[in-house]
Amino acid sequence: MNKENYMDIALSLAQSTIGQTSPNPSVGAVVVKDGRIVGMGSHLRAGHSHAEVIALNQAGDNGKDAEVYVTLEPCAHYGKTPPCADLLIERHVKKVYIACVDPNPQVAGKGIAKLQQAGIEVEVGTREARALEINKHFFHYMAHKRPYVTLKVAMTLDGKTATKTGDSKWITSKEARQDVHRERAIHDAIMVGVNTVQLDNPQLTTRLPQGGINPIRIILDTHLSINQTSNLLHNHQAPTWIVCGSKADTSAFQTKFPHVKLLQQATPNILLPELLDQLGEMKIQSLYVEGGRTLHGSFVSEKLFQSCHWYIAPKLLGGADAQTTVGGSSPEKMIDASQLVITSVEQIGTDIKVIAYPTQEVK
Repeated sequence: MNKENYMDIALSLAQSTIGQTSPNPSVGAVVVKDGRIVGMGSHLRAGHSHAEVIALNQAGDNGKDAEVYVTLEPCAHYGKTPPCADLLIERHVKKVYIACVDPNPQVAGKGIAKLQQAGIEVEVGTREARALEINKHFFHYMAHKRPYVTLKVAMTLDGKTATKTGDSKWITSKEARQDVHRERAIHDAIMVGVNTVQLDNPQLTTRLPQGGINPIRIILDTHLSINQTSNLLHNHQAPTWIVCGSKADTSAFQTKFPHVKLLQQATPNILLPELLDQLGEMKIQSLYVEGGRTLHGSFVSEKLFQSCHWYIAPKLLGGADAQTTVGGSSPEKMIDASQLVITSVEQIGTDIKVIAYPTQEVK
């Protein structure tokens, strides 16, 4: 096998842990000696051993003069675990292939420099694009100190998300809804507006046959008007956070629901840029927005999203009074539309899933 093949194995190990290592990145490592894989590992959970440690321990004495393939630059600082760069030096590996540099200021080239200073050959860039994609949430957070925002919509072929009465169950197939649950499992938090809660009474949990991590449930509720019988207030499977405005009466609510975290804003209305900054300070690296047209309209108009996941069902609802995907006011000219690039189109069950990214600079 060539270096790309070995790195692909390491990347597959990293990809299998997306969503369960936050706030740490997902990392995979492979140790190769004389053309034979002698150790493999992936970082499984924050605070636990890093991928390089697991792979080198598995390799044992075969680690000496071996080649190591790792999807992210080895750390060079003491955190909850010792520096991986030091271990690679201690085990006398011959060469380290690194898919991409770690943007964490505590690392950011320091791991590479430490290896080179110890006489270990380093090569950076093998399968870099895939490595960047696997940890896109982490990289965005490190660069902007805000969560990576994904907008999710389920709609009919004619762009409707609900009937004129608000009925939306179910637009897409069971298979597409299972895919949504997989997406929930790899995000730190999921966000909806209070209108969605009042209408659908959702659980916003990850319900997969094999189980899955539940994201933090965030509800935007300016006036703290949520129905107090809502599932989100009584279902304890995942943390529930409610964001409200400065004029909301929080005292009685907090007494009745002490387990719910209230994020009361300094302004009467919820301002998304300030809220994203606050969520970033609270270590939320990724946010899956499943709200209705009003919430999506706010994210689109303020250009505060990094990707779009559109699930399109083979149904025609019709009617100018049916609800659409993105609310708010439309620009006067087509040139002012949010420009996107489609990177993936796949059929899931009877539906189509489209993934697109904005071409403008992220915020």
